[in-house]
Amino acid sequence: MTEDKVSHKDIIKRIRPELEKVLSFLERELYKVRTERASPSLVEDIEVEYLGKKFDLKELAAISVPQPREIVIQPWDKSYIEDIVKALERNSKMGSSPVVEKELIRMRLPSLSEEFRKDLIHFISEKQEEAKRTIRRWRDEAWREIQEGFREGKIREDDKFKGKDELKDLVEEFHKKIEEMIGKKKKEIES
Repeated sequence: MTEDKVSHKDIIKRIRPELEKVLSFLERELYKVRTERASPSLVEDIEVEYLGKKFDLKELAAISVPQPREIVIQPWDKSYIEDIVKALERNSKMGSSPVVEKELIRMRLPSLSEEFRKDLIHFISEKQEEAKRTIRRWRDEAWREIQEGFREGKIREDDKFKGKDELKDLVEEFHKKIEEMIGKKKKEIES
């Protein structure tokens, strides 16, 4: 009596969404990295403690970018201002201090220093390596599953090697996407 056959394609298809999640995570992390242009993503996820509870800044205020190097934060309620300013001062990696103007908070981003640019490049290189490591981990897991299926007679030898080649192609596809994302961000930082 033969056990159910397992398809190497199904195993590979199962890991693709996980690899997409790695790309999405990397993309979100890169949005948070400051360049010469301001972006709400630089501050929107900063955690603000208000009345003993923690909130993301985007839950407490409207965030806009009226000029290329300026972020304006307009709290939904003026009672949030003091706690938002504390959170911004504590978490700001932008080289800028928040300035309160009536019922809004303004942050002007200074030009990036050469040293700060190098630090940012180093940081995104670390994120790149983390993403690649995670992709390799998923590849290894899928390859183990394919080999196990072969050992149990659920996957033919030809399909085992096809699976290995398809996994290699999939990993190369995602590594290329990562390289493109990192390359684009490095250009933004360097310009």
